[in-house]
Amino acid sequence: MGKYDALVDLLMEVIKEGGELKQNDNSIPVGISNRHIHLSQTDLDTLFGVGYQLTKIKDLSQPGQYACKETVTVCGPKGAIEKVRILGPVRKESQIEILQTDSFKLGVNTPVRLSGELGGTPGITIIGPKGSVLLSKGLIIAQRHIHMSLEDARCLGVTDGEQVTIQISGLRGGTYTNVAIRANNTSSLECHIDTDEANAMNLVSTSKITIIK
Repeated sequence: MGKYDALVDLLMEVIKEGGELKQNDNSIPVGISNRHIHLSQTDLDTLFGVGYQLTKIKDLSQPGQYACKETVTVCGPKGAIEKVRILGPVRKESQIEILQTDSFKLGVNTPVRLSGELGGTPGITIIGPKGSVLLSKGLIIAQRHIHMSLEDARCLGVTDGEQVTIQISGLRGGTYTNVAIRANNTSSLECHIDTDEANAMNLVSTSKITIIK
């Protein structure tokens, strides 16, 4: 065996070892969420015109979810936020997910909730190009959570609805508690943290997140 062949064999061993390490790595991909809105078809019709169809510009990590070209303005008692992105597809109820810092600008005391848990949440005014909607509820700050399949949950030793603690790598990293597990047969593995929380720990898409319970 020549020196070249020996070098190739050594390189292949390094690649093999790296693959094994990656396979055994329990780190979780991260998705950093900015403010956005989900609309019902009824509210979409009011804001953009009867029968309006959303324009998809990019698929999101969760199957069937996508970012849309369309944006709206969200108005509160003290201020407004323009160009809030709509995410599709349409839902049964409209839901607006904002940041804690947005609450101060809008002048609304916004609760931390999981998506879909809208009982007792405040309403807000939404303005589109064809009209406006005054919602009686639906404004939330999204609780940090981890989407995963049932198989992912089994491998990670967690269950749907469980609250866990996560460790975030980096010089400004640390831990976040009260992270909800959302496990079902239609989800893809990803930890969702909003922009405020990500900035606090200098979190980026390449940061390593692990469950430490």
